[in-house]
Amino acid sequence: MRFGVLGPLTVETADGTPVAVPRSDVRALLAVLLAHEGFPVPVERLIADLWPEALPANPVNALRIRVSRLRRLLEDAEPGGRALVGHGPSGYRLCAPGERALGESLDTGRFQALLDRAKSAGDPWTRAGLLADALALWRGPAFAGFQDEPFAGPTILRLSQRRLAAVEDLAETRLELGEHEAVAADLAEWEQRHPERERLRALRMRALYRAGRPGEALAVYDRYRRWLADDQGLDPGPELAALQRAVLSADPALDPPPARPRTNLPAPLTELIGREAALARVLAALDTARLVTLTGPGGVGKTRLALAAAARPGPAFPDGVWLVELAGLSGPDAVAEAVMAVLGVRENTMLGPVPAGEPMGHVDRLAAFLRGRRLLLLLDNCEHGAAPVAELVAAVLRAAPDVRVLATGREPLGVPGEVLLPVAPLEPPEPGADQRRVRESSAVRLFCARAADADPAFALDASNAGAVAELVRGLDGLPLALELAAARVRALGVHELAARLDDRFSLLSAGNRGAPARQRTLNALLDWSWELLTGPERTVLRRLSVLDGGPLAAAEAVCAGPGISGNEVAAVLARLVDRSMVTVAGDRRYRLLETVGVYAMARLTEADEVRAARRRHRAYHLALVTDGLPKLFGPEQAAHLRRLDTEHRNLHCALEDAVRHGDAEDALLLVDGLAWSLLLRGRVRQAARWADRALAVPGDAPPALRARVHCWQVGIAALLDVEHDTETRARAALARFRDTDDPLGLAMARWFLAYVLLHTGHLEASEELAAGAADGFRARGHTWGIAVTTALRANHALARDDLDTVADASEQALALFRTLGDRGGELLTVHPRAALAERRGDRREAERLHREGLALAEDLGMWAETADRLSGLGRIALLRGDLGAARELYERARRIAAEHGFRPGEIHAELGLRQITHRTHAQAAGTGRGGQG
Repeated sequence: MRFGVLGPLTVETADGTPVAVPRSDVRALLAVLLAHEGFPVPVERLIADLWPEALPANPVNALRIRVSRLRRLLEDAEPGGRALVGHGPSGYRLCAPGERALGESLDTGRFQALLDRAKSAGDPWTRAGLLADALALWRGPAFAGFQDEPFAGPTILRLSQRRLAAVEDLAETRLELGEHEAVAADLAEWEQRHPERERLRALRMRALYRAGRPGEALAVYDRYRRWLADDQGLDPGPELAALQRAVLSADPALDPPPARPRTNLPAPLTELIGREAALARVLAALDTARLVTLTGPGGVGKTRLALAAAARPGPAFPDGVWLVELAGLSGPDAVAEAVMAVLGVRENTMLGPVPAGEPMGHVDRLAAFLRGRRLLLLLDNCEHGAAPVAELVAAVLRAAPDVRVLATGREPLGVPGEVLLPVAPLEPPEPGADQRRVRESSAVRLFCARAADADPAFALDASNAGAVAELVRGLDGLPLALELAAARVRALGVHELAARLDDRFSLLSAGNRGAPARQRTLNALLDWSWELLTGPERTVLRRLSVLDGGPLAAAEAVCAGPGISGNEVAAVLARLVDRSMVTVAGDRRYRLLETVGVYAMARLTEADEVRAARRRHRAYHLALVTDGLPKLFGPEQAAHLRRLDTEHRNLHCALEDAVRHGDAEDALLLVDGLAWSLLLRGRVRQAARWADRALAVPGDAPPALRARVHCWQVGIAALLDVEHDTETRARAALARFRDTDDPLGLAMARWFLAYVLLHTGHLEASEELAAGAADGFRARGHTWGIAVTTALRANHALARDDLDTVADASEQALALFRTLGDRGGELLTVHPRAALAERRGDRREAERLHREGLALAEDLGMWAETADRLSGLGRIALLRGDLGAARELYERARRIAAEHGFRPGEIHAELGLRQITHRTHAQAAGTGRGGQG
């Protein structure tokens, strides 16, 4: 079970179902135990904490009664829950048996774990993400409802201090990333809440100074100085005073560090060897050409060379350098989707119709997004879809003159202006070369470096130079072949490796010289490497070829079957990693090198295991979707959305497999489970395509499931095109629930279609469906459904100017969403609450709500909502006459909307900026007339 104290006390089962704790005496006992985070609490201490003023007649017996009630509540919620409340000589504790502390079962444990990971993160982007995730766990003040209890005071203080330190660490990290304006705005509220935090003041001063607002930075210092003098009779500390002097003197030390373009390039694990001249050619080509394509056979090192070149350009690409892996993708939309996912471009059309003239295709949308940007795209493994990649690259180059593309593949893309750079194998030594010339060979240098990694005792000398030269010549200097062979040095030695070339690699020199080099060399090497594997290793390697990378659990699910059990897979996988046949990334995802994956798939086909392996792959990812669906409506929403983002290609493969084999039920289950997450991420067109694909599969499937997916399909289509008769189609879709027994599915479909109808201008129909949905949710006791229909009722009331209902409904929805821990749900209540505050003239409250929504939207990666909240803040600033702040907020809104391809947000921000310009001109004209008069 999971417990939460970073806000109101919450309890939920392992599957995310909230557990109500209605009795105040049980809640108090649970809060005391949670305050000790799983460590024992002596009986005397518990009694003192629970009855601080007047003891009951029999304190020990009263405590036992409370403990019994708590155990009964936990047991009713989850079988075995009674054991969570343990008792021993040291007292009572709340913890899983055998564990010393609650760890990640308690949100404070997850919070601290994220802070620890952030502290050791190597790059600022990772650190910022971890800190943001940690702060997202907070749902309000710690132990809300128990702030006045003596037992909670020290714990609340400790947690609050950690939260503040994390806020400051995140702000400092974001300053390092150049987010000066955003940090200055975000710290304003924290500064007001915690006037005593000197570090907060210093960070905001730095942010304001770097944002070009030194006067405001000095004002921050002056406010703190006055507050400190009035409150404590003290002066600011020496560090803050020094910062004030630095601002006054415009000390260059305060200037922001040189901008570091964002990038997703992986850090190289090893030195690039033997490619000095090739690297220079690539860099020279990128200086003058807009499209450079590296071609060559598999295993020749195209990707490694491209990565080294992409890591060098520096300030030439201020908007970043981005790696996009295209292996296995085909079709223009799929290729464009991959690029958009890397760049963070989201469709964000679910909140309203697409404006007239908006590009509808992914390729056009991406090209429009890149217009005016200066960045480098590294498109890797283009050979799997050369035609759609060429179409995409041509569109991008036409639309964005400052974008450059570095591509790798086995063939040219054929786009005008393309510069081709064939990547040759490394140079082996000539036959008969002496030891000095052998040592200078680039192929030998690479082989020896990797051999020394595998066997630290290895060194090139007179005794083995001849064997090494023979070996690298036999391998044609192919880098991947050299690396795979070097991994065997410790087991076999170079002389044995060279001797085996004659027997095992006859194709290397005697095969068809006109065939691709990979077929002449690397297949032979992989054949030989395959024969050296044990039976279980071969089984795991070939089955792993259906997985597009994944965690250990995915590898175990896909590879377990005839010949190997699930608990054996991990050990076999570790051996394959050691043998360089499987790679493991820093996020512990296992994947095959492309060439090894192709080879392993051929072996899987030979073994007639493709269908079975893909079936297991689909079953695992279907379970990930269906079992994880409740997480989209609770405190784990952000983490689960990131997990689904990571597994996007595997989920696509699972859907394709279900469609290919006519498994209608699996295809529909995948779409039904993923539709809401795709909409939250702004992938509306993708959700539409997936719904179309699933519904087109013939075959048996539960009618209620088909009805649910059909409602998703109709609603999504309406969000993309408001011209068709949305109300008629919505009612026809709901009619499909007749003769089905799925009241919860019907309620969800009614709610979603009511949401769609509201945003497509059908208010009365939306109200009707929403009322039916609310009845269905209440009949099932479905808290999230009640919350979301209540939020929708607030929007209906806002449209009808029924402000009392807006207030009641939005507050009810907010309370329910907070009970669930659904931060995305909270975001649905921000607009009506802020609009209500503004209509009632409470601009300060409207501003606070917009800031609250802004923080939620940024944490969840909902950038359309981020832009809207910034525009809302800009409107408030404009209304109070602060044109400078309004301009800054609208500019940020416009920039974020443009960066994420959200045209409605751009338009909203641009209208606000026009109002500012009009107001400025009007003021100037008024001043001029006054001067003449």
